[in-house]
Amino acid sequence: MLSRLINFLKACCRPSSDRCVNTGADSAGRQEGLLWYKDSGQHLLGEFSMAVVQANNLLEDQSQIESGSLSLLDSGPYGTFVGVYDGHGGPETARYINDHLFQHLKRFAAEQNSMSVDVIQKAFQATEEGFLSLVASQWLTKPQMSSVGSCCLVGVICDGTLYVANLGDSRAVLGRLVKATGEVLALQLSAEHNASIESVRQELHSMHPDDPQIVVLKHNVWRVKGLIQISRSIGDLYLKNAEYNKEPLYAKFRLREPFKRPVLSADPSISVHELEPHDQFLILASDGLWEHLSNQEAADLVQNSSRKGSARRLVKAALQEAAKKREMRYSDLKKIDRGVRRHFHDDISVIVVFLDSNLVSRASSLRGPSLSLRGGGMNFPAKSLAPTHS
Repeated sequence: MLSRLINFLKACCRPSSDRCVNTGADSAGRQEGLLWYKDSGQHLLGEFSMAVVQANNLLEDQSQIESGSLSLLDSGPYGTFVGVYDGHGGPETARYINDHLFQHLKRFAAEQNSMSVDVIQKAFQATEEGFLSLVASQWLTKPQMSSVGSCCLVGVICDGTLYVANLGDSRAVLGRLVKATGEVLALQLSAEHNASIESVRQELHSMHPDDPQIVVLKHNVWRVKGLIQISRSIGDLYLKNAEYNKEPLYAKFRLREPFKRPVLSADPSISVHELEPHDQFLILASDGLWEHLSNQEAADLVQNSSRKGSARRLVKAALQEAAKKREMRYSDLKKIDRGVRRHFHDDISVIVVFLDSNLVSRASSLRGPSLSLRGGGMNFPAKSLAPTHS
């Protein structure tokens, strides 16, 4: 029965001949079918590992790690920036964030000559406003751009402090060593904005007291206005600005009734954590990973294995769970092509950032080589690229 379903889906969704994930000729990392991975590399404060597996016909996830100066000024501040952007409705918003958010952060950090919650908030706001301008400029020719959006999860490590900012339902988990037992404790650092969470539904009702349909249970899933699960994002302008909830946008995207205040928000939840010597690593991943692995399962997998290949092992564990839920073999799941693969799991992006306590404590004085790497292998030149080991 399952094999007939797969054959039927393949017939309905033939992929075009372009490559699964766009990679440049000089890209770091490796590609195996729909999986891209960078098993090991060096950032300013330790090692890192990245992996991306594609499920959609077009990869909607984007991710990046930037390390070195977090400012346009040579004086710093210095540290590491990590971002995971889980797009929906298309890849355009996530790609836009990948191109602009870190540059905005560097600009505001230069203005304040420091890293702060305010710098991060301003970077998110500038990215949202920039995407709004892009949508406005293409409204008559590409109105569907107003219905494209993205979750946005960012971690910034600077001067011994970890900042975590989030829109949507991607997740950041810190692995903290418990010295008495030698085990690792998984601490979720990001607040999620998904209508499946009761507190999010309550927040939406309090913000829209005159709209009993602000959240709707549809096909056993809570959705904002019956359309979307997340309550905060970059993009999705058709749910933020009434000007884009009309023709020429397709009727299937539009709300039937006009709205006076934005349905979705672009205001990130930001938390600040002073890193401790026994903080071992940070996992940032799109919700495609967390649909199949718990926080503790992910942290245990990282802690109990070699650092090299950590992100790839997390992706593999999630795919094995996805296969098990559909009563199929992992080896058979890997044979299913993009597009059809989305019926079994989502795009998944994972970045594991290891924290060397000696380097973290000396962060303000570090002037190591710069690193700029994007998930899927888009590698961008910095003043110098950190040494990497595939």
